[in-house]
Amino acid sequence: MLFFSYFKEIVGREVVVELKNDLAIRGTLRSVDQYLNIKLENTRVVEQDKYPHMLSVRNCFIRGSVVRYVQLPSDGVDVELLHDATRREARGG
Repeated sequence: MLFFSYFKEIVGREVVVELKNDLAIRGTLRSVDQYLNIKLENTRVVEQDKYPHMLSVRNCFIRGSVVRYVQLPSDGVDVELLHDATRREARGG
C-alpha cells in the first residue's frame, strides 16, 4: 500500500513508465489503482525510432504486472517521508 498511496499523491505529474518489454512511455499520470495499474494521458514513446507504431497513441492504460520501473519526478519525491513509511511498514505498523 505504500507505493499506491505515493502514486495517488503524484496524479497529474509527468512520469516515465518502463515496461518489461523495454518500451518506455512518458506521460501525465491520470490514475492508479491498488494493483498499480496506471492510466497515462498525453503519452509519447521515449525511443520513437524503435517504436514508430506508438506515435499516434495519446492515452493508455498499463497493467501493473507489465511495469518494470516508474521514473518519478525528482522534485516530487519526499525521501524522508518514504523512509519513514518504509520503516513503519517493515515493523508491521
